[in-house]
Amino acid sequence: MINGAHVIIYSRDAEADRAFFRDTLGYPHVDAGHGWLIFKLPPAEVAMHPADGEPGHELYLLCDDLEATMAELSAKGVEFTIAVTQERWGLRTAVRLPGGGELGLYEPRHPVMI
Repeated sequence: MINGAHVIIYSRDAEADRAFFRDTLGYPHVDAGHGWLIFKLPPAEVAMHPADGEPGHELYLLCDDLEATMAELSAKGVEFTIAVTQERWGLRTAVRLPGGGELGLYEPRHPVMI
């Protein structure tokens, strides 16, 4: 039986992104060897969306209160890459990872499975 999922974020600066998950987000982690950190994520859900072009994957973190979460992260120096937008499924924004990537963040308006 499948008992979990392993998410990979490719980065131009993996060390900085690891530090972000460790220090800024405070996620528990293990060292898989030579400083290669593997992080415990919060409970997750997955959805399938239709694609007009090439299929792809996105990673969003969920929160109960987007405004409060943004204030907390802003106080830690986190940069938000898009303004908060109201989608039919919730409020969303994105944060800049130190390695140059983006990580979605949203407050769902739909029932959650976690």
